[in-house]
Amino acid sequence: MWLDHRAVSQVHRINETKHSVLQYVGGVMSVEMQAPKLLWLKENLRETCWDKAGHFFDLPDFLSWKATGVTARSLCSLVCKWTYSAEKGWDDSFWKMVGLEDLVADNYSKIGNQVLPPGTSLGNGLTPEAAKDLGLPAGIAVAASLIDAHAGGLGVIGADVRGHGLACEGQPVTSRLAIICGTSSCHMGISKNPIFVPGVWGPYFSAMVPGFWLNEGGQSVTGKLIDHMVQGHAAFPELQAKATARCQSIYAYLNSHLDLIKKAQPVGFLTVDLHVWPDFHGNRSPLADLTLKGMVTGLKLSQDLDDLAILYLATVQAIAFGTRLIIEAMESAGHSISTLFLCGGLGKNPLFVQMHADITGMPVVLSQEVESVLVGAAILGACASGDFASVQEAMARMSKVGKVVFPRHEDKRYYDKKYQVFLKLVEHQKEYASIMKGD
Repeated sequence: MWLDHRAVSQVHRINETKHSVLQYVGGVMSVEMQAPKLLWLKENLRETCWDKAGHFFDLPDFLSWKATGVTARSLCSLVCKWTYSAEKGWDDSFWKMVGLEDLVADNYSKIGNQVLPPGTSLGNGLTPEAAKDLGLPAGIAVAASLIDAHAGGLGVIGADVRGHGLACEGQPVTSRLAIICGTSSCHMGISKNPIFVPGVWGPYFSAMVPGFWLNEGGQSVTGKLIDHMVQGHAAFPELQAKATARCQSIYAYLNSHLDLIKKAQPVGFLTVDLHVWPDFHGNRSPLADLTLKGMVTGLKLSQDLDDLAILYLATVQAIAFGTRLIIEAMESAGHSISTLFLCGGLGKNPLFVQMHADITGMPVVLSQEVESVLVGAAILGACASGDFASVQEAMARMSKVGKVVFPRHEDKRYYDKKYQVFLKLVEHQKEYASIMKGD
C-alpha cells in the first residue's frame, strides 16, 4: 500500500497548508504517508470503508494487535508516517486543517491513543487464538513493533566493527548510515540532536534507536527498478535461458557476463556513454518530487545480451548515485557520515554493494545475518521478554559484521564525472517540463 500513489491531489492539498508538522517530514509530506491515504479513503470510500472502520492501523501495529488484542500503537509507525510527535503527541489543528477532524474524536481512538516505544511488552503476550494460528505457546512476550526498514536499521547499525580497519570504529554511532534495500531503499541516519534535512523525512525522536533522532532518506523504487529494466529488455528471454542452464540467478549471470565483457578496464567504465536517472516512480529524497520520471540516455539500435548487461549496470550505478545525492543532502544539513551499513535483498548482489562503495567513496559493511530486518525484530522480542534491559544492549550483542567492502578510490574521477552527468539529467528534465508548460 505504501507504493500506491493514488492520493496525489490529497497530498498536494495537505502540503499547501504549510502546517508546522510538515517540518518533521522534510518540509513536504509524501504521498506514501498515511494522512493523504486516509483522506483519499474518506473522500472516495466514505460509506463502504470510512464510516464503518473501527481502527486504522499501520501494518506493524495491525500485526501486534492480531497477536495480542492490544490496540496500542508503536511510536515508530505513528511518528514516521502519521505526524505524531514523541514529545507533544497528536496535533489537533493539523487533522482539522486537512479535513480529517473526525479522527480527533474520542481522543484519537481510531488511529491510536496509547503509544509505546518499540520493544515494550504488549498486554499479556500472545493470545490463545493467535498462539493456535502460529503454533506457539500462549503468553509468549510480544513487542511493540518497528516498521520493517527501521527494524533492518536497528539490526545493523549497532554492530561491533572492531578489527575491520573502519573509520567509524572510533566514531559515534551517528557516523553510520543504514541502507535497507529491497523493492525500495531507505537510508537511516541518526543524530543526538534534531537535524532538519530538506526533502528527507524526520527528524523523528526515538523512532528507531531510543534516545536518538532519526532522518530517513529513501528511493521509491530500487530492486523493483532493476527488475523492470532487465525484464523489459528484448534479450531477457535469452538471459533467463542461459542463467537457468548454469543454475544461476539472472543477476549472478549478469554480473559474470559484465566481468567477461569488461576486458582490461574496471567493470564500472562500461557505462561511459550510457546514463540513467532512476526516478521511474517519482523522487522520495532529497528532491521530494513525485512528478519526476525516469531517463536513459545513450541507447543504440542493438538489443543483445551485452546491451542488457550494460543497461543493468547503468541502473545499479544510478541507484548508487541517488544514494550519494541523499548523503550529500544529509551532510550539508549537519550529519557526518563515514560508513554505510547495507542490508536487505540487494545486499546479496556484490555488484550493487561495490557500486555503492565506489560511487559514495565510503566502505560498506554487510551484516553476518543477511536478513537484518529479522535481527531487528528479534532485538525487540528480546527486550519484550526481558532477556535484555535495553534496545541498545540487545543491538550491541545481537548485530554482527559479516563482510566489509571498500571503495576502489582509483576509479573516483570517473564516478565524479558520471555524477555530474547524473545531476544534469534531472536539471534537463525540469527544463523540458518548463518548455512544454510554457506559452
